[in-house]
Order: sequence, then C-alpha cells, then structure tokens
Amino acid sequence: MDIAAASWWEILLRLILALVLGGLIGLERETVEKPAGLRTHTLVTLGAALFTLISKEGFFGSGADPARIASNIVVGIGFLGAGTIWRSGVNVQGLTTAATLWTSAAIGTAAGAGFYLGAAAATALVVIVLIPFKALEKRLPRRGLTTVELLLVDEPGQLGRIGTVLGAHNVNIEHVEMSERMDQHVTITLAVRLPARVTRDEVMGALADVDGVEQVRWKE
Repeated sequence: MDIAAASWWEILLRLILALVLGGLIGLERETVEKPAGLRTHTLVTLGAALFTLISKEGFFGSGADPARIASNIVVGIGFLGAGTIWRSGVNVQGLTTAATLWTSAAIGTAAGAGFYLGAAAATALVVIVLIPFKALEKRLPRRGLTTVELLLVDEPGQLGRIGTVLGAHNVNIEHVEMSERMDQHVTITLAVRLPARVTRDEVMGALADVDGVEQVRWKE
C-alpha cells in the first residue's frame, strides 16, 4: 500500500487528533453514565479516521473512488448508533448518544482527511451542545410526549375528573395505564402532550388539587 502522499508523522498526527477529539466527546458521555462512553466514542472517531486514510492514501491513483469508504462510514455508523437507542414507556432514550456517535464518525473522517479546523471546531461545538445546551434545555418546557403518574384514592369518577382538569389546560391524553387496586388506592400513568403555553408545574398543581389525588410526579 503506497502512502507516500502523506508523511508518516502526518498520518500519526491525524490518528492522534481523532483519538483526542473523540475522547473529549466520549468523556462527557461517560460522566453522565451513557452506554456509549469514552472508549466507544474514541474508537469510533479513530476508526473513521483510519478508514478515511485508507480510502484517501491507499486507493489514490488506483482508479477506485477514494470517497467510497468515507461514504460508507456514514451508513455503517448508523447501525452502531441504533444500538444505543431504546424505548422506556412512552419515552425514547439514547438519541443524543446515537447522534454523538454519528458526529464523532464525521469528526474522525475530517481528521483523517486532514481537515483539522473542521474536526476541531466541530468537537468544540459538540461539547457546547452537550454541556451548556443541556442546562438550557432543562429550563425549557417540554412539548413532546411525556408521562405523568398519579397516586389516588380508588373511587368512581376519578379518571373523569382528571380528564376534565387536563382538558381545561388543553393537555392531550395519548395513553392511559392503570395499576391494580391496592389498599383502596390505584396508580394511573398518563402519556400526555402539553400545549406550548402550559408548563408542567401548572398541570401538576391543577392535578394535585383534584379530590382524592395524593401524589403527582413526572416520569422522565
């Protein structure tokens, strides 16, 4: 394999850069205890960089399309990312980790191609999205499908009263689950969608005021 187009130290630099940049993203995922953490992101970025080097240096001048391997990185990383996504009730988790894996592959590809500025800038932006944006996201009211769990006294008409309160706040009920009766109490789990101008605190306060409701909590 002829890799004379790039010196050995430049190839080594690109691989090390990919390792470091992938490690920075993986470190953040590791600190929040995600399934794909430091080692996974580092290996994805390093592997993407190596595949890019093989594509760029190994097949250059052979008549083969040097972009072919790099384009398949985009497709292949999707299978790995899909493995980090799972469903918990009405919530889908792991999407952010899957996105960071996909972005890490892009960063590794950029590092392997020698696009140092793009790789470094993208890593910095990813870190910004993962850390400061996370704090900002917690301050924003969620408008997607979410779950509220209520512990209430088991008596006729309870579900109707709860539906009336939610309807008054224009909250859509997507799904209802009810636990078995225990000690004259029952737990109701509702998958709901909040309108744009209604906060969780408002809905929680209204539900807590319903006669017979003893506990209200949101489930993440």
